[in-house]
Amino acid sequence: MDKFIVKGGNKLKGKVRVSGAKNSALALMPATLLNSGINRLENTPEVRDIITMMRLLSELGVESKFDDHIVSLDTSNITSQVAPYEHVKKMRASVYVLGPLLTRYGYAKVSMPGGCAWGPRPINLHLEAMKKLGAEIELDSGYIIAKSKKLHGARISFDISSVGATGNILMAAVLAKGSTHISNAAIEPEITQLSNYLVSMGARINGIGTQELEVEGVDELHSADIINISDRIEAGTLLIAGAMTRGQIQIECNQIENLNAILAKLEDSGAKISVGNNLVGLDASNLDYTAIDVTTGIFPAFPTDMQAQWTAYMSMAKGSSTVTDTIYNDRFKHVPELNRLGANIENVGNSAIITGVERLKGAIVMSTDLRASASLVLAGLAAEGTTEILRIYHLDRGYQRIEEKLKELGADIERVKTEEF
Repeated sequence: MDKFIVKGGNKLKGKVRVSGAKNSALALMPATLLNSGINRLENTPEVRDIITMMRLLSELGVESKFDDHIVSLDTSNITSQVAPYEHVKKMRASVYVLGPLLTRYGYAKVSMPGGCAWGPRPINLHLEAMKKLGAEIELDSGYIIAKSKKLHGARISFDISSVGATGNILMAAVLAKGSTHISNAAIEPEITQLSNYLVSMGARINGIGTQELEVEGVDELHSADIINISDRIEAGTLLIAGAMTRGQIQIECNQIENLNAILAKLEDSGAKISVGNNLVGLDASNLDYTAIDVTTGIFPAFPTDMQAQWTAYMSMAKGSSTVTDTIYNDRFKHVPELNRLGANIENVGNSAIITGVERLKGAIVMSTDLRASASLVLAGLAAEGTTEILRIYHLDRGYQRIEEKLKELGADIERVKTEEF
């Protein structure tokens, strides 16, 4: 097991390229199950979740190669419609195979994602919508078993805007007979990217980028290639790293407009932001930053996946601030670890109440999840002394060797092996 040793105090400076979006790639990869051929997904990040998805698709008969950030997926010889627990338990995005398998083959047996249950959990949105398309659904021994001779179009209105449910139903509807109308669809960039990819395969989708999607089913789709969007969460994390260390950095990424909510809050806090051709610059060299409240929400609001990083940032801001997460109520496991570094944060319900401190001090802390891990790295970069961050395998699920990017910018951070069990 690896850990990071971070020696804080270095002001970050320079330019670094943002990796492709993990969450987008995890939807694009199962979408290739809808066709028979070779599909190439460029700008795919080399992170653990991508490898997990490749292994899951391999179980279904997909032949895959991963070279120089390009995943090639050959879906010409699908041999199974069963997604086993061994792979699905590792990440919730595995449930994305449900829609493509069901609509193309009329059958899918997919392990329930870890921690989910029938009823109040978001997986219910996927299943109820599949039923409206004509699927027979049963749960048996921890598996979702879905059957249908031929899915048909339907009107689907989500009570909650869900990225996962929107993507899954979208993939199921493109090969269903007739028209499907999806109301309150998610409009996150990952869904827009998926929609455009499906259209490049031959799907008929209107309303892309809006909450009202109209899908006209077709008989078959063909293989296609796509260039993945940049990871807006990695971009935001790197920008906050520059701000917390009072640095001057540039990040290179595509579709900068996906960062608007993050950039606006950084400017509100006192950082200077400049935007050019696929470049975002941040100058915090003279930053005496202000405490700014943040409330997460569905896109285009401030993303929940940046909540932990913003909490770390505000821990050193002048004054008091509140960070409220309206998407997940229990996503504050980073708070006690940040407090170990000298932060003054109180978790009240789905909010973090932060009183800024003059300085953080290095300590041994433990990662609890992907974004919490990122917040600890940021705090370590700004803290006095040395910070050890344990269990960084969480971080490797979604960030492509982030320590190398930070080193390019002048950070003192090392990945080392640990004997921890």
